[in-house]
Amino acid sequence: MYPAVCWWRRIAWRGACALPSGTFPDAIRPRSHQPSFPPNSTSTRCHSSFFAATDVQRFCGGHLSSVGDSKLLPSASLSRVGQLSGREFSSSNKAKHKMTASKYQIAERGAPNSTDYRVYFKNENGQSISPLHDIPLYANDERTVYNMVVEVPRWTNAKMEISLGEGLNPIKQDVKKGKLRFVANCFPHHGYIWNYGAFPQTWENPDHLDADTGCKGDNDPIDVLEIGSRIAKRGEVLQVKILGTIALIDEGETDWKIITINVNDPLVDQVNDIGDVETVFPGLLRASVEWFKIYKIPDGKPENQFAFNGDAKDAAFATKTVAETHRFWQQLVNKEVDNNGISCLNTTVDGSPYLVANDAADEVFAKSATGGNPEPVSEALHKWHFGSENSYSKL
Repeated sequence: MYPAVCWWRRIAWRGACALPSGTFPDAIRPRSHQPSFPPNSTSTRCHSSFFAATDVQRFCGGHLSSVGDSKLLPSASLSRVGQLSGREFSSSNKAKHKMTASKYQIAERGAPNSTDYRVYFKNENGQSISPLHDIPLYANDERTVYNMVVEVPRWTNAKMEISLGEGLNPIKQDVKKGKLRFVANCFPHHGYIWNYGAFPQTWENPDHLDADTGCKGDNDPIDVLEIGSRIAKRGEVLQVKILGTIALIDEGETDWKIITINVNDPLVDQVNDIGDVETVFPGLLRASVEWFKIYKIPDGKPENQFAFNGDAKDAAFATKTVAETHRFWQQLVNKEVDNNGISCLNTTVDGSPYLVANDAADEVFAKSATGGNPEPVSEALHKWHFGSENSYSKL
């Protein structure tokens, strides 16, 4: 069986593609690629697979803990990082910067797979914090390594997201018409095809008209795709390097997707910009555009659109975009603009009108729900959806 993480390589080897040839711009079509190892190889370039996961892990995502006692779970530990960004990360520069282990923990509240389920964040001292406001965007002084909050582990379907309207902004599952929301499996994809999350301390301002996309922001922190080999856990705070970005236009709003890689990934030195992604992960950019284009079709919505004809922009462009959304967040948390329904409660942002003492933040956590009625895992989550906007079937 081919590992799921490498389905695009299997397509490349066979010289064919399961997706419509006219779907993507030429700039992101896979180039001819000579595999460096045979299809049955167990190379570490391709060792992760969702097939070993349980149904709960695949469809609900992440790890599960006891919820009644708010058991604290350590977030990802970090043993080393490579040189920090751009060409400084190249394999010719082997000097490594040591970073401390992750400072963050998670505390799960409410029953998993229920509308009450939440993932709260705490600092190394066990004090409650907001992942949106209290985790810094930049992970190093040079501002070349970034903290990413993982909302959705790769190969899972539960649409988890930072809750903007709730105090301390825990991660929760999106709800549609009173039901927990899951993304469909649109052939040949299964769940999310990367570790998916957001950059803290960023905000896509819904009142700002982006000069490049011609659309305003979507009122969310900027989204992040982490393409490394390891399947992350929900609530992990990863240190990542920016490689580029895709500009999704979602129902008329700009929705940037920043492409990154974990600085601890074995291949991190080989990817420094968007062109390297196609070389080292052939087909992944094309698959990513396809995924965002079709993932809402099974819900009865049309295909999503993209700025730049779906072409991915380079690391310099993406870095500039992230910096701009960081400035928008600074305006938000300092009450220089309307909060647009976002809770800006925080414990670390000096001068912010929303700054509260640690005791007050802990009280918000203590009052969060601990129960909930779990929904059964739907058999529909095992289905693969085939077809187009006008004809989408499931198997």
